[in-house]
Amino acid sequence: MPVERTDGEIRISAPLAANDIAQLKAGEHVRFYGTIYTARDAAHRRMLAAIEKGEPLPVDLDGQIIYYVGPTPARPGRVIGSAGPTTAMRMDPFTPKLLELGLKMIIGKGGRGPVVRQALQEHK
Repeated sequence: MPVERTDGEIRISAPLAANDIAQLKAGEHVRFYGTIYTARDAAHRRMLAAIEKGEPLPVDLDGQIIYYVGPTPARPGRVIGSAGPTTAMRMDPFTPKLLELGLKMIIGKGGRGPVVRQALQEHK
């Protein structure tokens, strides 16, 4: 089940559907399980260019989650460096099209512009 509530914990795993998202309320703490795709503005730019050319994306975004992450290089002996959220508004030019393709959840920091807020309402 994509959204599961057990023992006071909310667990989320993709792919998600609109009715899964409707169960969630702002401010709830959730735990993510499974695959979450990461992408920043350069990756979004490449995805939009591929879409405009009619090329397939490397992954099917329908029901998926994207984390706007700014990773740092791994320290010696580590697999990954720290990975914190990056400013979501930088992805605003690309987000409506990705939502249209079925993207269901976005993790980032900061606000979103009116075009993205409208697209989020249209593509629940």
